[in-house]
Amino acid sequence: MSGHIVKFTNVTKKYLNQYAVNDISFDLPRCKIIALVGPNGSGKSTILKMIAGLARSTRGSVTVNGKPASRRIAGEVAFLSEKDILYPFFTVEETIRFNAGLFADFDMQKAGEILRFMQLEPDKKVRHLSKGNLGRLKILLVLSRRAPLLLMDEPLAGLDPLARDAIIKSMLSYLDLREQTVLLSTHEVSEVEPLLDMVMSLHNGSIKGFTDVEKIREEHGLSLLDWMKETLTN
Repeated sequence: MSGHIVKFTNVTKKYLNQYAVNDISFDLPRCKIIALVGPNGSGKSTILKMIAGLARSTRGSVTVNGKPASRRIAGEVAFLSEKDILYPFFTVEETIRFNAGLFADFDMQKAGEILRFMQLEPDKKVRHLSKGNLGRLKILLVLSRRAPLLLMDEPLAGLDPLARDAIIKSMLSYLDLREQTVLLSTHEVSEVEPLLDMVMSLHNGSIKGFTDVEKIREEHGLSLLDWMKETLTN
């Protein structure tokens, strides 16, 4: 098994005449928490969708565990979309059981633990959940998978500080970083910094920086937010 779980080779993705990503290449190492950062429209969500097999590159290749990224690798990738994709008429418990039926690697015991940790009401309908509790439920569904690669698109977007704190603590508690790699996109750079091993800065579909978070602190003496600003303005 190679040391990387995701490999992009000269990948371009165009929508009509606009480049979402433009000739980017990178490898993602295994068993790390990695953030994609950058302004809206920089290519973060497109990269996640291509890895999940939900979008195809216009040019270049994307592989996950050495296999071409496609819907066929759904068993190896757990994807949390920024958009609401849950059935509103299901209860929380029905949503969990539905996802357990979809994915062979779904861990019901872990789901029960996270349910209690997140203080979600199992009998409550999805349509009646607050935005914070909906975010908690979506995180639960991803963290309950034993998939080797977890993708999270803006997991903290629009959530209040208490919900963000609960989600960050749950990620620290319920990830298995001996076996799992996490790639997340975020605007909440300062809040996720303590979680991260690596960060990739993107602007207009191009990579402006990709490095270890520890190196940013030790070699550059910068916070992650300051490093992000520096890479995006150079």
